[in-house]
Amino acid sequence: MTATRPKTLLSWSSGKDAAWTLHVLRERDEVEVVGLLTTFNEAFDRVAMHAVRRELVEAQAEAAGLPMIPVPLPFPCTNEAYEDRMRSALAEARAAGVTQMAFGDLFLEDVRAYRVRLLEGSGIEPIFPIWETPSATTDLARRMIRSGMEAVLTCVDPRQLPEAFLGRRFDSSLLAELPDGADPCGERGEFHTFCMRSPAFRREIAVRAGEVVERDGFWFLDLLPA
Repeated sequence: MTATRPKTLLSWSSGKDAAWTLHVLRERDEVEVVGLLTTFNEAFDRVAMHAVRRELVEAQAEAAGLPMIPVPLPFPCTNEAYEDRMRSALAEARAAGVTQMAFGDLFLEDVRAYRVRLLEGSGIEPIFPIWETPSATTDLARRMIRSGMEAVLTCVDPRQLPEAFLGRRFDSSLLAELPDGADPCGERGEFHTFCMRSPAFRREIAVRAGEVVERDGFWFLDLLPA
């Protein structure tokens, strides 16, 4: 008799790490990924922090063959409001049989501890399929690129990375030009990405560059459907 695989939600930011996590989970075939959970800013209908348009995330979910589970967040959003909305979403997921939630975090211990605390008492176990040491992210970035994954930098923190990197492709040239001390996967918030092509997708998401804006100390590129 084949054991039933745990039903698992994947925290979905629209970026390369989330897409790679989906690929890894499917390769291992130990869990059943049943949906992509994404937080959206209610005022602008964009992914929180990445500021990616909802329609592009919906296109990713369709390409991945999975339902998108949106969690609307107020704007501005306090941490208390965020946790209330997330706990409501987790309760609904648990009622639907979900027992695990996967995160694409790499090595930030404080972030991992926060995820664990948020899920305490929910009946849903947090898992971290691509967890690495800080020294391993160069190899991880290269594996992503070799797989054929394509992503574009949609948000840059100019305190860590020149804004000229905004809109660049996540490729070998980018890795070679990152400043000393910058994490190759942007795990310390140097940059965020939107994934257009992934081994986990059945088709590529066509996008084109829109307006570049500075907001709250970050530079953002507005991606549009091509």
